[in-house]
Amino acid sequence: MQRTAVDATRAQLARQLGHWTAAAGRLGALDDLAAPAAWAGLEQYLGVAVRRALTEAVSGLRTRGHILRTALRAAHSPAELDAVRRRLLEFRQGYLRAETSIEFYADAVNTRTSPHIAALLRACDSLAQRSMAAILDPLLKPVPAVLTYLDNGVGAAILKAGLRLWDGSTESPAATIKVTRHSLLCPTAVLHECGHQVAFQTGWNEEAATLLARAAAPAGPDVAALWAGWSSEITADVFAFAHAGFGAVANLHDVLSGGPAYVFRLLPGDPHPVAWLRVPLNTALCRHAYGPGPWDALEREWLAAYPLADCPDPETREFLAASLPRLPALAAAVLDEPLAAFAGRPLTALVPPQRVSPQALRELAARLGPALYTSPHWLWNEGLRLLALTGWRAATEPEPAAGPAAGQEAWLLRLGGGAAPAA
Repeated sequence: MQRTAVDATRAQLARQLGHWTAAAGRLGALDDLAAPAAWAGLEQYLGVAVRRALTEAVSGLRTRGHILRTALRAAHSPAELDAVRRRLLEFRQGYLRAETSIEFYADAVNTRTSPHIAALLRACDSLAQRSMAAILDPLLKPVPAVLTYLDNGVGAAILKAGLRLWDGSTESPAATIKVTRHSLLCPTAVLHECGHQVAFQTGWNEEAATLLARAAAPAGPDVAALWAGWSSEITADVFAFAHAGFGAVANLHDVLSGGPAYVFRLLPGDPHPVAWLRVPLNTALCRHAYGPGPWDALEREWLAAYPLADCPDPETREFLAASLPRLPALAAAVLDEPLAAFAGRPLTALVPPQRVSPQALRELAARLGPALYTSPHWLWNEGLRLLALTGWRAATEPEPAAGPAAGQEAWLLRLGGGAAPAA
């Protein structure tokens, strides 16, 4: 009787194991998960890196399946079969985690099925990688591959290179950055996400937290603690500003321009600064680097649109009022203070914001003329400053009849190796 029960249990376990190992095998058919045309939309080195990482994840899962099958054959008692059952449940969970990892990348790659979108995203890849190289190369740190993908929503996001994926063993093969549809032609938010990657590799956030707390300390210890807790988002904002200037600040303003409940929201543990302060902090960066300019009007409009008196929570209102006078000191701290993370240099020594000042951008446009938008040499070497220039113009100049997006799209397509739209 016991033998019959053991055989029945073995049969059920063998059936389930067969199901999950077969499913694991199918995960390796990467061209079934993302279209070959979409894979072709990646630069070769990037496609190789992503496919290798996903193939290794599937290979590890298959190996676990083979080991489990051997254990099932060797199990002869109810206790041994119970142990196999527990391992089968672990294998099933491992499959689901690996599936999540692979589906994430398959979905990301599949956003490149259209050659037009693929070219725009390759341009974003290039801009992102160049922005990180400006800091990581001098520090002799590896510059990760970048995979940008298109998705909906208001804000960008990143899965940092080097982090463990959902399966717990495979490392993310690239800095995988969500680009929102509304910002695809003005992708300064990609630079913010790259700031997260750079901070992850250098330890910037930890030092920035100390600097922010010190700069905010005159407003009180509670205020200082909150600012220190926001270091990861502030460093990312500063990184984007240093590369793209006022264009990055104007685009951030537009993302944060929600209803009052959102603008005044202060959530315990949220790494994002209160939006009401985040915009003025970014305009303070402009003022510290460039002096007076259109960012002053942007700040005045922001504070007029969201009067502090409209903040519904008295404690939050008190905190905001105490923080506002500290913004110049906070901006100076994150821009000018030397950091061990940057080998004793301030951020501005590696990425000088003066290279994207209004005057520098005007001089760039005058010196290079139309070639800036069409020459492969200038697109590659000045792509980040071109992003800053087009962002500046979109933020400060009257919109032409065709809209600023047409010219922006054309040079991004050229940078990404696609065909520019006909005039």
